Amino acid sequence: MGLLSRMSTMFKAKVSHALDQAENPEETLDYSYQKQLELLQNVRRGLADVVSSKKRLEMQAAQLEQNAGKLEEEAKQALTMQREDLATAALQRKQAIQSQLDGLHSQLASLEQQQAKLTDTERALTTKVESFRTQKEVIKAQYSAAQAQVKIGEATSGLSEQFADVGLAVQRAKDRTEQMQARASAINELVDAGTLQDALDPDASQDDIQKQLNKLSADQNVTAELERLKAQTAGGGGS
Repeated sequence: MGLLSRMSTMFKAKVSHALDQAENPEETLDYSYQKQLELLQNVRRGLADVVSSKKRLEMQAAQLEQNAGKLEEEAKQALTMQREDLATAALQRKQAIQSQLDGLHSQLASLEQQQAKLTDTERALTTKVESFRTQKEVIKAQYSAAQAQVKIGEATSGLSEQFADVGLAVQRAKDRTEQMQARASAINELVDAGTLQDALDPDASQDDIQKQLNKLSADQNVTAELERLKAQTAGGGGS
């Protein structure tokens, strides 16, 4: 299974080259580095999406808070005009908006957690990719130097070029491929450890009794708000 995986990686890196050149460790390392960059870019896109969603929810929450404040002012104005029915209607609408705000705040808290986790993952992954890039370039330089030394040695010793090429290329390709697989495995473990779960939507189902209890609670809140505004209105009028 390991051999098939190695052959598949080298085939993708050398898709437009001949099979007798497929074990070039320089190209294999470059291909692995490119795939890691793509993975890092995906993480960054996910982080940007979370931030964008959070901003949209914050704007919605700000608008709802503004609407709630406006409705309270309308309720006060209605009471000064002896229109308790209009004041009650305004406070009912304010109560509905408050329920929406509670839901938005819960979603914002969940997005904050996702953003923090993705930020940590992006930073750690960036460090790993940069480290791999540095090691990759060092290995490629060493490989190129070794190739030059081999050619010089072949010219001076009269060894068969075919024999030297096969022996050194196969051994070095195996060594470099194992190093590449080890580093790629480390990146995969990091990503697996940082896998994020999408926030689940809360269960919105309620039985009839619960719905009635919720309505009673909302009505009580409206009544309490109405009495408070009456007291404020009466106090203001007296002064």
